[in-house]
Amino acid sequence: MRKILMLAGDFTEDYEVMVPYQALEMVGFKVDVVCPDKNSGEYIKTAIHDFEGYQTYTEKIGHNFQLNASFNYLKLEDYDGLYITGGRAPEYLRLNNKVIDIVKFFIDLNKPVAAICHGIQILTAANVIKGRKLTAYSAVKSEVILAGGLFQDIKPDESIVDGNLVTSPAWPGNTAILKDFLNLLKVNIQL
Repeated sequence: MRKILMLAGDFTEDYEVMVPYQALEMVGFKVDVVCPDKNSGEYIKTAIHDFEGYQTYTEKIGHNFQLNASFNYLKLEDYDGLYITGGRAPEYLRLNNKVIDIVKFFIDLNKPVAAICHGIQILTAANVIKGRKLTAYSAVKSEVILAGGLFQDIKPDESIVDGNLVTSPAWPGNTAILKDFLNLLKVNIQL
């Protein structure tokens, strides 16, 4: 069975963990969702971010999401791709050296990597985006530019592919980022 590693943490955006987790499992992948300092069976608390006409998104308490793998016992070579969730979690997950090493492992081996919204903060911290076209939530634009990335200002429901990397600005882009991620994984769905 093909496997995807998904990085998440407390206050990961609810739609940015649940939707890709369910969609990737639906098409036959085993998706292992992990968080530093937590084990399989433990929970993360998600956040619901919404766009309600203010200068930025609003945040509400989300659901409890049960992790199904343990961060400290990963065998990275077992995974076909990496999915980095957004929300507030990336701002502290990027401080974990093992998270940075995981990202570099997938990028260096040219395995498919998807990152959405604030998940791109982990890519900037890993120093893996220099010269690459990507997008993120608009508040992360300066970080992308400072890390040498070529920020693409696209609609929230779109995504950008550059080599093995696919990014999207926010959860309205779940459909686009998942389609592009599946293409990078060479999954062909026929109706």
